[in-house]
Amino acid sequence: MKHFDAIIIGTGQSGPSLAARFSAADKTVAIIERNKFGGTCVNTGCIPTKTLVASAYAAHVARRGDEYGFVAGDIRVDMQRVKARKDAVSGRSNKGVEEWLRGLKGCTVLQGHARFQSANTVVVNDEVLRAEKIYINVGGRASIPEMPGIHDVPFLTNSSIMGIDFLPKHLVIVGGSYVGLEFAQIYRRFGSEVTIVEMGPRLIGREDQDVSQAVREVLEAEGIQIRVNAECISLAKQDGGVAVRVECSEGAPEAVGSHVLLAVGRIPNTSDLGLDKAGVTTDKRGYIVVDDQLQTKVPGIWAMGDCNGRGAFTHTSYNDYEIVADNLFNGDHRRVSDRIQAYALYTDPPLGRCGMTDAEIRKSGRRALVTKYPMSRVSRAYEKGETQGFMKVCVDAETKQILGAAILGVGGDEVIHVLLDIMYAKAPYTVIQRAMHIHPTVSEYLPTILAKLEPFV
Repeated sequence: MKHFDAIIIGTGQSGPSLAARFSAADKTVAIIERNKFGGTCVNTGCIPTKTLVASAYAAHVARRGDEYGFVAGDIRVDMQRVKARKDAVSGRSNKGVEEWLRGLKGCTVLQGHARFQSANTVVVNDEVLRAEKIYINVGGRASIPEMPGIHDVPFLTNSSIMGIDFLPKHLVIVGGSYVGLEFAQIYRRFGSEVTIVEMGPRLIGREDQDVSQAVREVLEAEGIQIRVNAECISLAKQDGGVAVRVECSEGAPEAVGSHVLLAVGRIPNTSDLGLDKAGVTTDKRGYIVVDDQLQTKVPGIWAMGDCNGRGAFTHTSYNDYEIVADNLFNGDHRRVSDRIQAYALYTDPPLGRCGMTDAEIRKSGRRALVTKYPMSRVSRAYEKGETQGFMKVCVDAETKQILGAAILGVGGDEVIHVLLDIMYAKAPYTVIQRAMHIHPTVSEYLPTILAKLEPFV
């Protein structure tokens, strides 16, 4: 049996940084990875998908050459080269994480499947490791729903689609949320026919109604077919492809495509860790139950990242690390409940979101003010020829603090941080109006739109 000061299971966004903190503190740490170093973000999430987004954007702009005063000729996408570029970018990050970990003082890197033997022992490759502190950072994977025909047809997930180097003739995407929408636009811009099938009444159902509708209009303008209210979905083999049968209030009874992508959510990788032997509990969806400082009910065991159900993004996983590390090494008292919800949808234009949605504000019962401004009136957007979307900000009528915001438009994923930083400072929105912003930018319009606040209804 080998003894360590800490054991970390998984090398996603939390684990490696925490290992580095233990190393810097002259502690011994074992970090275990059973698949690819870097987790979802590096291998099948943020980095490879945003690399594909960039390639798709370049092709899209080239096709619009006449609008910008140039002729690019016939635009053809070479999917093998697109994939090679994506693999190179992702592979560099994957290799970088592994080399970084292997170079840390006092850090032992193990590859294999870790399982708990007790609350302070873990078995990997028939070797028993012991530590008084154990951190779980095992991430999640695509959910495969038990819909009729699911086992009778081939299908893609966000992970397996990373391996294709060809252009699907017609990609049918089951799921109209963040992952599905990004892939829909990517492959439509590469040249595929694309159909989105969503069970709910609208796309990205957690978003405000106006955001959802605006995103739909963006996608439909590019020729993406959208089917909502698909209350009963089934899959069946079809000559040369797959038929996705739907029961909708309108439209054809099925969407026939060459390939189908399942994008209906994520599940945590917690079912095969032997958590019961450690006494670690999970909720009904398999997420590890943690407190406000990410500790499980078992002393000495923490869960970070997607597997704890407290966030589903790279940045929330990294923030989990920051909370754990600051509390452990700096005597801080950081909590999950202190952070403000923030994320982006990387369609083009992107959506930047922070704070409360309209529905959450209404549910809170507080008196609020709201302002909304079309991107078509933003100089930077007009100059770039990318005027789709809008900016919307909601503030508390009494404290003047920002409650939430949605920026759907060019640079929205970056501009949102101006508002997010003010929110963390607990400063009134009027602080933004006193700042001198650079022209021409999207951010410079925030003071303008905040001068137009109206009662929120």
